[in-house]
Amino acid sequence: MYGDFAFIYDSLMTDVDYENWYSYIKLILDKYNKNPKSILEMACGTGNISYYFAKDGYDLTCFDLSSDMLSIAYNKLNQFKNVTLLNQNMIDFKINKEFDLIICLCDSINYIIEKEHLLKTFRNVREHLSQNGIFVFDINSYYKLEEIIGNNTFIEDREDIFYIWQNYFDCKDNISHFYLTFFVKEQNGFFRRFHEEHLERAYKLEEVIELLDMAGFSQIYSYDGFSFKAPNKRSERIHFVCLP
Repeated sequence: MYGDFAFIYDSLMTDVDYENWYSYIKLILDKYNKNPKSILEMACGTGNISYYFAKDGYDLTCFDLSSDMLSIAYNKLNQFKNVTLLNQNMIDFKINKEFDLIICLCDSINYIIEKEHLLKTFRNVREHLSQNGIFVFDINSYYKLEEIIGNNTFIEDREDIFYIWQNYFDCKDNISHFYLTFFVKEQNGFFRRFHEEHLERAYKLEEVIELLDMAGFSQIYSYDGFSFKAPNKRSERIHFVCLP
């Protein structure tokens, strides 16, 4: 779970085009003739994609497990009267409401490392989805976690932040271990060091589809990231569109 990393997350993600994420979701809605009024965003993080939905006036509910991430999201979203922020878990969230669109983006699903927990998550989504609703999410592909991130180490040196990202892929349980060490410059000019470990499960396409089917989704579509092409062996991100 995100701790201190939450407070520097946005400064390290400046290369991510969140508006493009939002535009792609809008294209999906157009393709499937959906015009949602109410939206639930699972694992909203610091609210970077949430902002665009909020700005367009949707009735938006967002939740995240990390209270630190939510505190950053609150600062971005508290200007909007159409947004509700909650501290909940993807696996067992409970909201007394159905939603026309449920989204879970930026490979948050990979953070669910037990298959039975992922099935529980999908069933929970199905229960919170309106009869004519749509569920959209993405994952880091098995190929990306095993081959691209794999057992590699990445280093970035910025003026105020230096970090080392060491990775280990366990092929026995399909878990990617991310070991992150940060050095962050404080106001006194000294650097503060802290560590975080994150885990992501590498799921194969057929595993995810099987679990969605078991959860009660009648139509399941998958696409190579940010396109409407079928996933291939070298797809790094896979988007899913699911209908009840």
